[in-house]
Amino acid sequence: AGSSGLLIFSSGSAKSGNSGTLIFGSGAATDGRGGSVIIGVGSGTSGIGGLISFLSGRSTVVTGGSLSLLSGEGTSTSSGSVYVLSANSGSDGASGFLVFSSGSAQGGNSGLINIGTGAASE
Repeated sequence: AGSSGLLIFSSGSAKSGNSGTLIFGSGAATDGRGGSVIIGVGSGTSGIGGLISFLSGRSTVVTGGSLSLLSGEGTSTSSGSVYVLSANSGSDGASGFLVFSSGSAQGGNSGLINIGTGAASE
């Protein structure tokens, strides 16, 4: 028993100034579909499945980093969709939770959760 390998991609830290940037992407297509980027974790056969976490940066002096999840723009047709879902459960369990929560505040208002649709021109 053991673990498989570990991959670390890092831009490094900076003592003075900004740290670097990591970009993962697929190329554009001029006559076809754009490529895909897939990030996945392993399944567990005797334990829980793997975990994916996306964390934005912490700041000790100003606002922390933001996390954006955006679909692709459709310049002549519809834009892409964003799906947030929990997978179906097995026969002896419950499906997973969906939790949307803003953080607590020490001095001021806590965050805002806003769910809405965009404006339509027609």
